[in-house]
Amino acid sequence: MSTTTKTTDTTGEKYDGFTDEERSAMKERARELKKSARRGAKADTEGDVLAKIAEMSESDRVIAERLHAVVKANAPVLTAKLWYGMPAYARDGKVVCFFQSAGKFKTRYAVLGFSDAANLDDGAMWPTYFALTELSADVEARIGALVRQAVS
Repeated sequence: MSTTTKTTDTTGEKYDGFTDEERSAMKERARELKKSARRGAKADTEGDVLAKIAEMSESDRVIAERLHAVVKANAPVLTAKLWYGMPAYARDGKVVCFFQSAGKFKTRYAVLGFSDAANLDDGAMWPTYFALTELSADVEARIGALVRQAVS
């Protein structure tokens, strides 16, 4: 016998395990996979990433554009692609890092995340997600160093 647990969020609305934003991200991922299969593995997907960045709110777009430039400058081996509707950067098809805009899941800050494919290991514990509210020269330098380390 299968049961479905329905929960109520703080606004009193019921949902079945996933938020609307999460369901939307999963649908975007399915579209990305279908599009990738039609194009082939070696297709240039940077245009898709730049188009997704252009759709973002101004505050997210400014950060995403700078982040894109920093990643491309510091890790030219990475390929830009969409991943769950977010700009991501992959090596050999595996996502190394990604940008999640604040608007994606209605959060107060954007996120730079690194996957387990990133070479950021530092002892028994290290950060893999970083909150971003703006990109100063110092923050860009830190991101550049992280991205270089991630692909080393």
